[in-house]
Amino acid sequence: MKKLIERIEKDGNVLGDGVLKVDSFLTHQVDPELMQEIGTTFAKRFQAEQITKVVTIEASGIAPALFTAQTLGVPMIFARKAKSLTMDEELLTASVYSFTKQVTSQVSISRKFLSAEDNVLIIDDFLANGQAAKGLIELCQQAGATVAGIGIVIEKSFQSGRALLEEMSIPVVSLARIASLSEGKATFLEGDA
Repeated sequence: MKKLIERIEKDGNVLGDGVLKVDSFLTHQVDPELMQEIGTTFAKRFQAEQITKVVTIEASGIAPALFTAQTLGVPMIFARKAKSLTMDEELLTASVYSFTKQVTSQVSISRKFLSAEDNVLIIDDFLANGQAAKGLIELCQQAGATVAGIGIVIEKSFQSGRALLEEMSIPVVSLARIASLSEGKATFLEGDA
């Protein structure tokens, strides 16, 4: 997606060790116009899949997932990284390792929001090693739901995430695919959408 790549080139900061900081428009401060365009792009790409729910993980996946769900006209669910006092019902849970935070979290979704009738589109901000997407797939599988596809805003193609997800035979669409992060600059591959 040309507009996204231009924004990464303009406002993204390469911090080294495979880390790209995009906090001015995606991971801390959110550009709603860009997120709406991202959501529309994902919705068009997966419109034939009869999606019933969009699933993401808190926090940075929420904005693109919400705009995708809005465009598709379906609910958006986000997996929580911490259980709140109000989550007293039966939960679907999975362990997820965060590349950026270097921690493993137990993520959960209330069982009442996902069922075997659901056809799910997973949306996330980054794909690095694939652990967040894998955890979300596990939550969907626990509910008996089908995962129709995975939409990724920014993929670090030099890491193993895409291969992990493709081994599961789930279509992956990334809007910006980064071939490398070196010398303070991102180099891009052709995007999927």
